[in-house]
Amino acid sequence: MSKFTKEMVDSYADKLLIGLTEEENKMVLEEFDTIDKTISIIENISGISELEPMMYCLDDIATNLREDVSLPSIPVTDALRNAGKTDGREIEVPKVVE
Repeated sequence: MSKFTKEMVDSYADKLLIGLTEEENKMVLEEFDTIDKTISIIENISGISELEPMMYCLDDIATNLREDVSLPSIPVTDALRNAGKTDGREIEVPKVVE
């Protein structure tokens, strides 16, 4: 596999419309170099090519799930008691998107 070059990083950044400064380009190249070194170490592990990828990080993921039990909740009026402003059963919050 060929190494990433400054020109490649600049080209990809332009295609993604995220123009990079020279310092950012250098940082990206250093990160890719670290990734390449890590992959090289992993590839050199004896017998790694015979292993199958894991589907989940935990083998017993299904056994870790709890039973879904419905529990009573507090009345809406109690839940809204500490809200600053309300509109019926809803809490009014400041507009954050214009």
